[in-house]
Amino acid sequence: MLRPLLSVLTIALLATTLNGQQPAAPAAAPDPIRTLVGRLELEKYKATIKGLTQFGDRRQGTERNRKAVDWIEAQLKSYGCTNTERIKYTYTTTPRNPNAGGPRPTPDPNAIPVAQGGGRPRGVRAPTGVNIDPMKQPDAKLRALNTEPTTDGPREEVYCTKIGATRPDEMYIIGAHMDGHGWGEAANDNGSGTALVMELARVFSSPDVVTDRSIRFALWNNEETGLNGAYAYAAQRKDLQGKEDPPGSGRYPEPKWLGMIQHDMMMFDHGMPRADGTLAPEQRPEADVNIEFQVTSKFLSGARELAYALHAANEKYATDYPSNVGEHMTNTDSTAFMDLVPSISLRENERGIHTGSGWNPHWHQPTDVFATFTDKDFRLGLNAAQTTLSGVAQLTGAKLK
Repeated sequence: MLRPLLSVLTIALLATTLNGQQPAAPAAAPDPIRTLVGRLELEKYKATIKGLTQFGDRRQGTERNRKAVDWIEAQLKSYGCTNTERIKYTYTTTPRNPNAGGPRPTPDPNAIPVAQGGGRPRGVRAPTGVNIDPMKQPDAKLRALNTEPTTDGPREEVYCTKIGATRPDEMYIIGAHMDGHGWGEAANDNGSGTALVMELARVFSSPDVVTDRSIRFALWNNEETGLNGAYAYAAQRKDLQGKEDPPGSGRYPEPKWLGMIQHDMMMFDHGMPRADGTLAPEQRPEADVNIEFQVTSKFLSGARELAYALHAANEKYATDYPSNVGEHMTNTDSTAFMDLVPSISLRENERGIHTGSGWNPHWHQPTDVFATFTDKDFRLGLNAAQTTLSGVAQLTGAKLK
């Protein structure tokens, strides 16, 4: 009976082909990375930022900062990223002595201004600075919350790790700083980056997600005082890379660093200031996610390659805003790593050229509160999360069980 049955099937297939109809192609397997990107939701991202703002500006060296660290750790554990650990260090304010190292040089009035880290500011510039006047915060409740001044002493910052299934000895670090200042809520600087890292920890920690390589999710402290938390982590952990502990256990407390990806101010890209110093009230349609590396770093080639890997991931997986690659990464926690491992930074604007020239009027100001920003702003941060998640998922070989 087998031969007649095969003949019938052959005739039917031939008839279908002659009628111009081809057999249906097998359905393509779902793209696991697209599935993971789809688990990032605008409302969850906003809710995480909102949760961070309950601690005010989270200025380092205060009780509100310590409570925020505890809250972040509890949230990470609730996501399933239960192997949380802390970096502990001591911070002492550097005395401000204008005559340290000798007299100041006389400024050259004809010099072209250059932003730290490279890049020459151009176009309209608006004033920037850090607000230190509590009375500029009109919300009395928030003003009271931010009243406690910072003091020198012990500091802590939290991180957790997605352990790689086949290469647990190698990892990518995804970071953001959780402290802020300016008498606001530090919603954008840097609740937006902190929430992004936490949301990636949530997605990657799902029990049905497997990665070949490890991923560490780190929330730095003391960024606003000079990247102190990131430098403390690098100093304490760099010499532990790739060492199995205990030997033969298959455990690597500090896997070898393959790349470091920082997130710092993710939401506000309203364009260059107008001639009168004001900015457009809404996110500009041509807003983008800035991916930066630093041309002076010792790992320039690897950093450039990492930047363009995320750029390609954005092109394929981000839903609303494109990415733009630049070479002037500066003044953010990835600086502490850039001479140790390929390091990049994601931002709303270029730090040296744009942010430093007043492209965000809420930077370090009382207006950096959750209510200032619209869904168009929050969605730019979500697109940055999509960019990093998809890029790191590809780099670490992420799959679904």
